[in-house]
Amino acid sequence: MSESTPATPGTPATPPPRADDGPERGAPVGLTVLLTSVMAFSMAQLFIVGALGPALVDELRMSTTMLGFTTTVGFATAALLSPLAGRVVDRFGARRCLVALLALTALALASISAAPGYGVLLLAITLGGLPQALANPATNTVILAVVPPRRRGAVTGWKQSGVQMGAFAAGLPVAALAAAAGWRFAVACAAVAAACAAVWAWRAVPAAPPRPADGRPAPGRVPASVVWLAVFSLPLGGGLASINTYLPLFAAADLGYREFGAAVLVAVLGVCGIAGRVLWARLAGGDGARADRLPVVLAAGAVLGPVLIGVAPLLPGAGASAWAGAVAIGAFAVAANAVSMLIVMRRAAPVAAGRDSALVSAGFFAGFAVGPPAFGVIADAWGFGAGWAAVAVQFALAAAIALAWRTADRPAADGAGADR
Repeated sequence: MSESTPATPGTPATPPPRADDGPERGAPVGLTVLLTSVMAFSMAQLFIVGALGPALVDELRMSTTMLGFTTTVGFATAALLSPLAGRVVDRFGARRCLVALLALTALALASISAAPGYGVLLLAITLGGLPQALANPATNTVILAVVPPRRRGAVTGWKQSGVQMGAFAAGLPVAALAAAAGWRFAVACAAVAAACAAVWAWRAVPAAPPRPADGRPAPGRVPASVVWLAVFSLPLGGGLASINTYLPLFAAADLGYREFGAAVLVAVLGVCGIAGRVLWARLAGGDGARADRLPVVLAAGAVLGPVLIGVAPLLPGAGASAWAGAVAIGAFAVAANAVSMLIVMRRAAPVAAGRDSALVSAGFFAGFAVGPPAFGVIADAWGFGAGWAAVAVQFALAAAIALAWRTADRPAADGAGADR
């Protein structure tokens, strides 16, 4: 059956069906799995270095501070490159950028596996900042191109949950392989997997239509909603990164947990994060007005997390409130970024989807770069309790920013279409 009906005299040609022509059409499962895998691979080098940290510290003669600095470098690079990466996606198309992302990830992982010392490791982490910067713009552009609007919430939720799945993969299969065959072999295997995913992306993702040679890749001004969401993402990312970095150490130092107990606490946060991203994004996908309200709800709900974690040493029950705090962080804070990406896709012009996604990602990555060092300074000076209070303030600030955006955006939404 042809994709369009030829024109007959007096009858206009029927255009090809679009992905959003009917509720019966949906995103292929394979494409959703691919996009989820891309998000997992985009941060693989950071997850793997963190999971294999003890082995790397011993063999490459690093201090703990030097290991922690790799995370800051990775996220800072991603934040700086994100605006450029978004325009690259808009100019060259999502398929090419997905392949480049996965190829660069493979190169970064291969460099880590062969690193003779800290300098090469740091260069590999820096190189890995570019895949991080490309990930959201490229995957969001694919979703806008091929996924029907009513399905975008679910696909976006699964896609964003790939980050947590990547952390799980680094913490279990890769770490287990490293224990059996050595960390260099395990990282090399991850590099091969990324290269295979690049071939998969080239075959599975449709090519973008050609652009006019004189066309600008991202015309028009940056929408006000994108600026607000980027600012919202800065304290959100800072607080979330602080929890990811210091929760295991806090569980061991202040709650008396052994390594396994601390790891399970972080795993609970990750599992709740996957569920939160999928469920909240699905809820937001069918109603634009509801999606716009959710950043306030999610950031405000996230405040519960650091509060419950911070009071855990003061309460009976072997730190039970810390477990509740981990659930709250996963259900609210981790999910907020997925909802932000869904809002960006709903409001972005098709030719500027990469740019707008990248700017919001830049705010999130910047928070990840500055949050943990700031938490460390506060915790060293006044203890973990002060650090968790600072995280609660960051989430409250994010909620206030989201509320201010809703207030400023409402007149525009009632008028000409909310800067779409």
